[in-house]
Amino acid sequence: MSSETNAESDMEYSEDDCSYEDYYNSVDDCDSEQVDFKKVDPEHHMLDCLSVEEVERLLNESVEALCNELEVVPSLAKVLLHTHEWAVGRVISQFRSNSSQLLISSCVKPAIPPVQHQENLTYMTCPVCIATHPREKFCSLACGHMFCKDCWAMHFEVQISLGVSTGIACMAQDCGVLTPEDFVLSLAPRPQLREKYQMFCFRDYVKSHPHLRFCPGLNCNVVMLSKELKAKKAFCTQCKTMFCFNCSLDYHAPSDCNTIKRWLTKCADDSETANYISAHTKDCPKCHVCIEKNGGCNHMQCRNCKHNFCWMCLGDWKAHGAEYYECSRYKENPNIANESAHAQAREALKKYLHYYERWENHSKSLKLEEQTVQQIKYRINEKVMTCSGTWIDWQYLMDAAALLAKCRYTLQYTYPYAYYLEPGPRKELFEYQQAQLEAEIENLSWKIEHAETTHRGDLENQIDIAEKRRTTLLKDFFES
Repeated sequence: MSSETNAESDMEYSEDDCSYEDYYNSVDDCDSEQVDFKKVDPEHHMLDCLSVEEVERLLNESVEALCNELEVVPSLAKVLLHTHEWAVGRVISQFRSNSSQLLISSCVKPAIPPVQHQENLTYMTCPVCIATHPREKFCSLACGHMFCKDCWAMHFEVQISLGVSTGIACMAQDCGVLTPEDFVLSLAPRPQLREKYQMFCFRDYVKSHPHLRFCPGLNCNVVMLSKELKAKKAFCTQCKTMFCFNCSLDYHAPSDCNTIKRWLTKCADDSETANYISAHTKDCPKCHVCIEKNGGCNHMQCRNCKHNFCWMCLGDWKAHGAEYYECSRYKENPNIANESAHAQAREALKKYLHYYERWENHSKSLKLEEQTVQQIKYRINEKVMTCSGTWIDWQYLMDAAALLAKCRYTLQYTYPYAYYLEPGPRKELFEYQQAQLEAEIENLSWKIEHAETTHRGDLENQIDIAEKRRTTLLKDFFES
């Protein structure tokens, strides 16, 4: 139960950092040979975490296969694969049907001989620097546009300094021929520049490969590999970052990628309007004392008058046993279409704030419940040190906290989904399941915060109920 922030706690906090991802995935670490994840977990996704060296080997296998099949040099094979999303079979098929057209569409044009009257000249004038040099100081791409090597080198240095690599094109106006790696590396003036160029190329190759994703974690070099291109949960085992494999944003089931992008854009645009929601305090609906929420649970008890109420709707908590559905559901105005433009705008804002407040509340609850995990760890350590059981005996408390985080995270992302869902029977079913999950989460949160007086069997039963509510909702609405 949450209450005022000045309530004294009898537990001290551990100094260990506790991130949400650490314990979100803890309940997934079971033997895959004994559990069919696809049946029990709609979020399950087979992924491999690859190092830079492993990714390079994977890409080089495709390059080698294309070189052997089409008898092209590796630098040309990389350009073809990069421009065709590393689909070796597609490149081979198009090359056999029309090799010239494939090369042109890939910005790698067939060789064009230099202008005839320049063939026997000892000296040439560079179109860029307007300087005359011996002919051997000139070179060109397959398009035949000749420039001096110094200008090529300067061109590469400028482009690489801007972060361009695979997109470096010929210097001639309106020429889209791309420069292959070996051409750039042979003319790039400095070793540091060549190293930076190769790093940028690797970045572009991974981004163009549909089955590879960079881990978005800070300073993490892991690349994720998946055979299935779905908006499923990706979890980096190195930095513990969790994200959506499809869009690389924070994992957002049951909302799809387009929905969560629209929602985040709207939240950013309306951030000033929603600022007042970010305030941590509300007034007790009975005695009007200012209360700050210091726990994840929405069941509040005023320290002053002992009144129990819901943090979200400020209603009497006793009514939430049977009517929790009304707390999370937004009641649309059926006559809004006949109202004035001003009234419609006001109704639209009211609807947005309803969903945003609940989205924001669950985000804050997750952070507050991380502190609860620290408290649980500290209390378990105390019990182990006083010979009141082992870590295994008290592991169910950590399992409960992990499941609570998992459910609350899912519940947070149900609100963008509900906001954009059109009114009708499907939305009614979704909001019913959403409310059922919310009710069970609050029950679980309450029991975890009162673990000292909660029977182990009751807590484990609540874990099972909450997870079944969560998986049912995801199976019915995630990617359906």
